[in-house]
Amino acid sequence: MPISDLASATSRAPRLRVLVNGLLVSHPTLASIISNNHYAADRFHLSVVLGGNSAATWCATPDMLIDVQMSLDAGSGWTSLLQGRVDTVTFDPLARTVQLAGRDLTAGLIEARTQEAFSNQTASEIARLLAARHNLDADIVDTPTIVGRYWEREHDRITLNQFARATTEWDLLVTLAQREGFDVWVSGNVLHFRPSQSQPAIGFMLRPVATDAGPANITSLRLERSLTLARDIEVTVKSWNSRQRAAFLQTARSATATGRRHANPLRYAYVIPNLTPDDALKFAQSKLAELSRRERIILVDLPGELAMRPRMQIRLEATQTDFDQSYWIDEIERRMDFRSGFTQRIRASNANQTSQTTTPADTIGTPWTVFSTP
Repeated sequence: MPISDLASATSRAPRLRVLVNGLLVSHPTLASIISNNHYAADRFHLSVVLGGNSAATWCATPDMLIDVQMSLDAGSGWTSLLQGRVDTVTFDPLARTVQLAGRDLTAGLIEARTQEAFSNQTASEIARLLAARHNLDADIVDTPTIVGRYWEREHDRITLNQFARATTEWDLLVTLAQREGFDVWVSGNVLHFRPSQSQPAIGFMLRPVATDAGPANITSLRLERSLTLARDIEVTVKSWNSRQRAAFLQTARSATATGRRHANPLRYAYVIPNLTPDDALKFAQSKLAELSRRERIILVDLPGELAMRPRMQIRLEATQTDFDQSYWIDEIERRMDFRSGFTQRIRASNANQTSQTTTPADTIGTPWTVFSTP
């Protein structure tokens, strides 16, 4: 994987362009965009100076589709960082400014209630159906399992239980993604539904100080380590299988690189209905990996750029500590302000897990069946 350097980040003349319902907006003065990988919509905040008699238009337009674009210099093209809809409009008639806040196109799925039971379709087929329903392009990896098999005789439990009116299409997609070990998110006009962290990872090398490899390229750095999550972690999954009329228990536990286990691990327990033993183990291992990735967190401020995205990797060096390693980007906040320029802040969690191994429980006499009923 090639490693890119950000040394030239300070030698640019960034520009901002905002389109509302396809029309160019005059005098945008501030844009803040927060992109994340938390099964949530990306968010934006814009500030625009009113021109002419446009106040009536801002106050009366019922629906606003936003496209926020940036460019690093006059010679480069525009990059769309977010497409979404405005949730709130704040008008200041004295200062002659308008504040626009909203979410990306995930919002349409979040607000769409559903009572449908997709019993005879796969998760990928459901994702394609919902993408088409919201006029989204589909970047979807096929899944083979009919969703009715997730819960055997209770396959309609997602949408046909007593809480069905509170279920949204986005909740459904997230649930299906988690069951398949997938990730789901919207970028631009595309719904992505694919295996977790399967996107090509573009490497960016970050340095707080100059080294032989290159100059410093970040403006501030904060390093966090959870001593709680640095301990051994044990994840237990309990599940009742209706068809087999039995309860299953499966455990995954981390260990040090030498294989030595501590007597007092940090324990997590999840109760999920109608899993198979293999599914229970898979879920336990997935949760163990997720928790292990939260041991080390870095917060980085640096000049704004346009290539990084959540789910990509960056690498930190030159701290002379164990924090010098690779990290998955969890959240990026980009801010274009005509007084302070184009900056961004990154929150990332450790990608390296070489000091830990995942194993099924070996302390349970009967590894699968805990109890059963006649």
